[in-house]
Amino acid sequence: MRQAQTLKDTEIKRVLAYCATRQHSARDTTIVVCSINAGLRAKELAALRVGDVYDELGAVRSSFILAAEQTKGRRTRTVYLNKTLQRQLAQYRAALRNTAPTAALFCSQKGNFFSANTMCQLLLNIYKKCSLKDASSHSGRRTFITRLASKGVGVRVLAELAGHSSIATTQRYIDVNAEQLANAVELV
Repeated sequence: MRQAQTLKDTEIKRVLAYCATRQHSARDTTIVVCSINAGLRAKELAALRVGDVYDELGAVRSSFILAAEQTKGRRTRTVYLNKTLQRQLAQYRAALRNTAPTAALFCSQKGNFFSANTMCQLLLNIYKKCSLKDASSHSGRRTFITRLASKGVGVRVLAELAGHSSIATTQRYIDVNAEQLANAVELV
């Protein structure tokens, strides 16, 4: 099976520009930004609750804990939110209809939580509309891990951020490109 495409900056900009034109632009943009900036799986995005990312006063948290039932491996994990994601979530809060802590952060057309499969299909549809034929729901996650690796973040930290129990799994997510190779030889 082919690995999901790692997204370049120009591709991310294209995806976000497309999301801005969609019926549920705030939701779809925030889903993509969460995927790329927090490395969340489709299942994890689908299971997010309002109270996971916003505190009692409605402010965006700097980190939150994914419960075991929200994750693939059924292990709790702390998710750290960078400034870009925090800004996006602050903007998104205005678009939320239900701000109850237990409400779905991302509502499907039916007004409920997305299923993991439906979240995968939503992301796949967005990427296909942007002519990214090898992108999938895992592209944001691969992009997140690859970007951090290219900035020198160690594989043990990456594994923890990704929720992987094995660094071998994390290493498969890291994409190597010509720019990284050229930069590496300049270190000699």
